[in-house]
Amino acid sequence: MPAAMTALVAAAIEVGTDVKEAFDAEGASGGGLPQLHAPDFAPQLFWLALTFALLYWIMAKIALPRIGEVIEERRDRIQRDLAAAERLKGETDAALQAYEKALSDARANASSIARQTRDSLSAEVEKERKAVEDQLARKLADAESAINETKTKALSSVKEIASDTAVAIVNTLSSVPASKDEVERALTASGANK
Repeated sequence: MPAAMTALVAAAIEVGTDVKEAFDAEGASGGGLPQLHAPDFAPQLFWLALTFALLYWIMAKIALPRIGEVIEERRDRIQRDLAAAERLKGETDAALQAYEKALSDARANASSIARQTRDSLSAEVEKERKAVEDQLARKLADAESAINETKTKALSSVKEIASDTAVAIVNTLSSVPASKDEVERALTASGANK
């Protein structure tokens, strides 16, 4: 028997003896609690020690190893869960970096597409502007040409109108009729003198 049990049994016997003496000093009456009956102390202490030793052995050999196994399994499960959480954290970090890289690439691609579209639209607008300017220049040249033709026609008509007008004026003012040829020669001669 271990030393701790021996000391426990000795302490229990001493307590029992003290209790017996206390009851004996009070008087030897027949009543009281049966657990505190002095002649029954020794068997009670024996069964107490035997029950304690049996419970100690059951706890040491059966219950505590099972509890230890459960605690060890729990520790292993916690370690596995921590390892899985660390692995998932690494995967999440990698996925987040891949997402950020993809987002950065998409932004750069969108910027490139926007720049290309802007350049394309600028070239198209410049082409349209050039076509409109060319068209306006042609219309302006055509208009100037039409104006010059009209001016030339008008100037050639002015001479004819002036000669018709001069014939009409001379015929009206004088009694001698003038022909159109005579008036034109007179106008040509006066124009040459200038």
